[in-house]
Amino acid sequence: MTQLTLQQMFELAGQHRRGGRAAEAEALYRQILAQQPQHADAMHLRGITLFQLGRAGEALELIRQAVALNPGRSDYLHNLGLVSAALGKADEAIAAYRQALAARPDFPEACSSLANALRAKGDLDGAAEMFRRAATLRPQDPEAHNGLGCALMDQGRSEEAAAAFRAALALKPDHAQALYNLGNAMVALGRLDEAVESFRAATILRPDDADAHNNLGMALKEIAQLDQSLASFERGLAVSPNQQSIDSNRVYTLYFHPRYDAGAILKENLLWNQRHAADLAGQIQPHRNDRSPQRRLRIGYVSPDFFNHCQSFFTFPLLGHHDHGLFEVFCYASVARPDEFTQHLRGFAGVWRDCLGKSDADVAQMIRDDQIDVLVDLTMHMAHGRLLVSARKPAPVQVAWLAYPGTTGLSAIDYRLTDPYLDPPGSDAYYSEKSIRLPETFWCYDPLTRQPTVNELPALQNRCVTFGCLNNFCKINPPLLQLWARVLSAVPDSKLLLLVPQGSSRRWVLQTLGIDPLRVDFVPYQTRRMYLQTYHRIDLGLDTFPYNGHTSSLDSLWMGVPVVSLCGQTAVSRAGLSQTSNLGVAQDWVAQTPDEFVQLAAKWAHDLPRLAQLRSTLRPRMQQSPLMDAARFTRNMEAAYRQLWKQWCDGPR
Repeated sequence: MTQLTLQQMFELAGQHRRGGRAAEAEALYRQILAQQPQHADAMHLRGITLFQLGRAGEALELIRQAVALNPGRSDYLHNLGLVSAALGKADEAIAAYRQALAARPDFPEACSSLANALRAKGDLDGAAEMFRRAATLRPQDPEAHNGLGCALMDQGRSEEAAAAFRAALALKPDHAQALYNLGNAMVALGRLDEAVESFRAATILRPDDADAHNNLGMALKEIAQLDQSLASFERGLAVSPNQQSIDSNRVYTLYFHPRYDAGAILKENLLWNQRHAADLAGQIQPHRNDRSPQRRLRIGYVSPDFFNHCQSFFTFPLLGHHDHGLFEVFCYASVARPDEFTQHLRGFAGVWRDCLGKSDADVAQMIRDDQIDVLVDLTMHMAHGRLLVSARKPAPVQVAWLAYPGTTGLSAIDYRLTDPYLDPPGSDAYYSEKSIRLPETFWCYDPLTRQPTVNELPALQNRCVTFGCLNNFCKINPPLLQLWARVLSAVPDSKLLLLVPQGSSRRWVLQTLGIDPLRVDFVPYQTRRMYLQTYHRIDLGLDTFPYNGHTSSLDSLWMGVPVVSLCGQTAVSRAGLSQTSNLGVAQDWVAQTPDEFVQLAAKWAHDLPRLAQLRSTLRPRMQQSPLMDAARFTRNMEAAYRQLWKQWCDGPR
């Protein structure tokens, strides 16, 4: 057989590498280096080939040697960065990419690689700058525009991000990832019809993309198309059965659907536990916590929502009033975008653990190492929840509270906190956890602002009553709209103000209501200040059903606007009863049947002097009630923690 020259061997190795025959290519590069150890190109390409073969550590050393032999080669430096990044050496990767760009400033691939590395490190400005540079260098590259859009989304610049995604799609209309990303931008901008269109197109292009099905389901939920939403979640689970976040979205959506009662919801939560959490029971270890019943307790709160989020209206009062002599407070925070609220909440905690990017197993071990006595999950099945932390039972006493008064289905969570109105006697069978009833209220509210102030009753000037509901639109459904239409018919000159996304949702509402469109007005999602000011236009609130207003009803009461509520059998449908009971006015504002709901709304609409007087007194009445007595609420919570702790201390060892 004819002996190959080094050049022939080098060319043949390249053919093998490009043809997918990496092992044969690597052998040839090794032979070349045996004869010419300083052959930088062979050294570099052998490193690339080893990387393709999964031998990244060896690859890194070879590419480093090649760079040392030829430090000005931008391609060597770029590949050094890629392999370093794959090995988790982020800082080395960034340094290599920067060196590659110093050697060749017009290197678009290095710009994109550096942008991705900076984005992963949280340098959002740097990432956006590099993606923009890549798009400028290669304007016909859809990936550069798509990457720029992602970086802009990270910065909250949704409008600019949408433009970047559209630029990618103009170059490549079937770019499924850009369609998916555009859908996310449209959600952020409140343009939900366009979001649904983008996500749906992404699922057609990539039917096996579980995330696209999930986000389509979330967007459909936001426009109150719950049947379609649930179907999208099911398709996502069919593709990726182990993706527990999709299943959590599905389970949480059931609470809004009028077809699902408490028994059906419990069944689906138990199924979630069986699918995603039950197998983790084998990781549960004995707890070695000191069983002294009266000692200072370590309380851990787990949440992704320690920022400007509606949950803060309830965590501020509690965390701000804990008795730190008796309770040491730990917060396990997975906050993607910390803000001033985060800083305030951090100041309330004795220990703050940043868990963003950490695995559920790592967070659970952190909690176990901290020897937490009572662990409180604040999110349950809501977005970015971390129930699989609790599934590993890192604390001896585990509790669910705040997210919504429902169930997690988890066998590893021992208790759920509720109140006597949300859960009357006989309701305990609908929860996997044992229900612990706080003596007064499930919620303690702080609006975190004293502005705007309460105005006088609008009807006194408008000469007509304006009903209103500023709840999340996903709580709206056809039976509810038909009930509201009956109220409007019972008060002929009245109007209705609703928070509804622009587009098809408004047409659907008008069609379902079946009343004169001139009697209905809409507002979009707004900043909190503008949202609270919108209550200046409302005389009388109409509650949603089967998922009552929770935070939104407390906001309404704070702004002097009482809410007529329909009480149901699920805890989420008894929020109106709980809140008005704590104000001492439940008998005047809570209906037990749809007919009674219509009668109550009409009765109040026809008694403007009494309604005006109530409007002027609701805010001080709230401030003097258990709904805003933070110190009293916190003592009740602490008493519950102490009771549960004593039960564990007295339990089996």
